[in-house]
Amino acid sequence: MAVNYGSKRIVSGAHYGLRDWLVQRATAGLMALFTLVVIVQVLMPGPMGYDKWAGIFSAQWMKVLTFTVIIALAWHAWVGTRDIWMDYVKSAGLRLVMQVATIVWLVGCAGWAVQVLWRL
Repeated sequence: MAVNYGSKRIVSGAHYGLRDWLVQRATAGLMALFTLVVIVQVLMPGPMGYDKWAGIFSAQWMKVLTFTVIIALAWHAWVGTRDIWMDYVKSAGLRLVMQVATIVWLVGCAGWAVQVLWRL
């Protein structure tokens, strides 16, 4: 004889909480690593000027790392901002408008940052 304790309920929802938590931690870790790399480069001997700053970002590996960090920063900002809109904006229409505006802004900022990066 099977005994069922409690009620049977269907668990539903978006199920993206853990993924978003991991994305936030991974992108934050990548940005922290990048910050340390830049600080080490800046603290190297020599006068700080445009030539040194441009030299830091002229190496191909640094451009690739910076590009990766730009994408990580945009993703990090998107997850955080989207969660704010979902938690505090109750109107679905207004929330959609704000999310689209956020995406447009983040893509624009990332595009501008990549343009600046590859111009060096």
